[in-house]
Amino acid sequence: MAPQKEKTLNDLLKLVSPGTPMRTTIDDVVRSNIGALIVFDSPQLREQNTTEGGFRINSRFTPQSLFELCKMDGAIIISSDLKRILQANTLITPDNTIPSVETGIRHKTAERIAKQAQTSVIAISARRKKTTLYHSSFRYHLRSTEKILRNIDSNLQILEKQRDIFENNLVNLNILEMSEMASIKDVCKVLQRSEIILKISESIKRNFTELGREGTIAYMRYHELLKNIEKSRNEILRDYSPLSLKKAKTLLTNIKFDGLLELEIIARLMFNCQLDNSTSPKGYRFLAHTTTTKRENSQIIRLAGNLNNVIKLEPKDLEPILKNRSQTVCEEIKHIQEQIINEKITC
Repeated sequence: MAPQKEKTLNDLLKLVSPGTPMRTTIDDVVRSNIGALIVFDSPQLREQNTTEGGFRINSRFTPQSLFELCKMDGAIIISSDLKRILQANTLITPDNTIPSVETGIRHKTAERIAKQAQTSVIAISARRKKTTLYHSSFRYHLRSTEKILRNIDSNLQILEKQRDIFENNLVNLNILEMSEMASIKDVCKVLQRSEIILKISESIKRNFTELGREGTIAYMRYHELLKNIEKSRNEILRDYSPLSLKKAKTLLTNIKFDGLLELEIIARLMFNCQLDNSTSPKGYRFLAHTTTTKRENSQIIRLAGNLNNVIKLEPKDLEPILKNRSQTVCEEIKHIQEQIINEKITC
């Protein structure tokens, strides 16, 4: 039998997002001021004799049946796939030497058994109406839908502002490229904003997991704000970085937020030069707007050397690569150049 896939905190959040059967139970328990301790079954839980008393249920899981069992004292043990309620009114006896940051008995027990049995536990406080999720050594306070939506809305407003700055910097870089006046500083400004946007987006991903279906509209807005950001960043790295795309991406991603705010740091790490150094792109980003293939683009760039020379190519220069399409592609290149200058296209 294949080993069970390890559950993660995000998996647990999906199980308790609004609209799910487990969230229905949690909300009912919170409203009823009764508290609960719900433990997911695991091999370690059974092997280490961490439970005492109670009675065996082994019935199909439903929100109603789980809620009724929460009215009794003791913990409830459910199957790891959330299909069966296994035991109820059970005393959980974790190792008391396991460290815990909690103060309440229920939450302290939940944190310790999650660590000891390498499992997931849901603890609901009757007095404080607080729900805490534990998974192995991780702890997470479940928030209300309204609070998460407010947090997401605030972050989306920040993303919108960063997106506007990114697009303005990208348009400026495009125009400077056509004028052969681009500098490392201009490139770093675009990379800076793209990476800030991607870092902010990562920080709010868990919010959407916790919201479940309630976050659909906000997620559509979020997805639209991220559209083509990573693609543009990768194309710029391929156009300008002396490193391989994989190495350049890793290096840029590893720059901390504080470091991203300093353009000099980005210039030194990514290009090993000063901000005022002039530079020219290879042309991959520009040629992506033509009808040429990726292989043909690589051949054209090897022939020309950089974008400035690509724009100057004549049909006869491209004939060995494009055959009878050289005239058409040259016209495309001129047309794209005009569109960029007139800010009608963003590479």
